[in-house]
Amino acid sequence: MELSVTEYLQALREMHWQSPEVFVFEDSLSREWLTEQGSLSLLLEKYCNNLSVELLQSDMRKPTELALSESEHLPFEDYLLRKVILKGDGQAWVLGRTLIPNSSLTGETHDLANQGEIPLGFTVFKRGDVSRDSLQIGRVSIAGHTLLARRSRLWVAGSPILVAELFLPNAPIYAQGNQ
Repeated sequence: MELSVTEYLQALREMHWQSPEVFVFEDSLSREWLTEQGSLSLLLEKYCNNLSVELLQSDMRKPTELALSESEHLPFEDYLLRKVILKGDGQAWVLGRTLIPNSSLTGETHDLANQGEIPLGFTVFKRGDVSRDSLQIGRVSIAGHTLLARRSRLWVAGSPILVAELFLPNAPIYAQGNQ
């Protein structure tokens, strides 16, 4: 990664989010990636031999720490903050920031609080009762790169999870002809 994780996280937190209906996509490839309804982890896995997770943070937080734009999508309760870097064959591809309300942690067949270095998508999308809504897209120029991001709410067994993903400079979304 060219910048520090802190700088990428800051860019993600300050992103100007837009609905896909008003966002101007650069090409059909970016549209496909950013509007993907399934697991981003499973999609990324197709472009490498080894998809891995670097776990940066996984701890409980108070709802008062949420940004207003985040709290609009989640219940007002303690939540698990999970920050990761998804890597394809050792290259940093995606910075992920996931908010899982405490009520969404209970009653699951897998303890999402102890997900560790397993991609969240591998666990969540194994279930048949997952849907995505509140999809938002963003773009930021940072260190000479225009980076794309998306944020959406996943519903897992009727419980919400808010996921934000920043596509880092080496991510396959930027590679021409990788369709």
